[in-house]
Amino acid sequence: MKRALLIAGGTVGGLGAVLSITPPQFGSSSTVAGGIQKTTPTPAATTAAASGPSGTFMGDSINTQFGPVQVAITVSSGKITKVAVPVYPNSSGRDQQINSQAVPWLIQEAMKVQSSNIQGVGGASYTSQGFYDSLVSALAKAGMK
Repeated sequence: MKRALLIAGGTVGGLGAVLSITPPQFGSSSTVAGGIQKTTPTPAATTAAASGPSGTFMGDSINTQFGPVQVAITVSSGKITKVAVPVYPNSSGRDQQINSQAVPWLIQEAMKVQSSNIQGVGGASYTSQGFYDSLVSALAKAGMK
């Protein structure tokens, strides 16, 4: 009986430790059930008027511990219509595994909030920070600070 209680207690403790890990947060967010972060878009100065800039803008290449990250945005009348990440860490199997999930999520976040007010991906902190920094640079080049 004591052994079962120790195993159960260890399992609950381990689960609590896993759930306490949160992704990097670059914008405003709130926690929902299970410790999952939900991004709430905040109006930001990076949203341009309908007659705003148009074109494709490359962000700076940001060096991270695992390799460079670079974001390109396509903007039409001040609205982000496409986000691409032509450069990101993918030299090792682990990089490929992490970033095959993180990069699409980061792209989705940027498209959703239409600004740099994004939430990073837990387990991909370096890629998330590099993405954010490069996105901020691309938005600045587009005149969407």
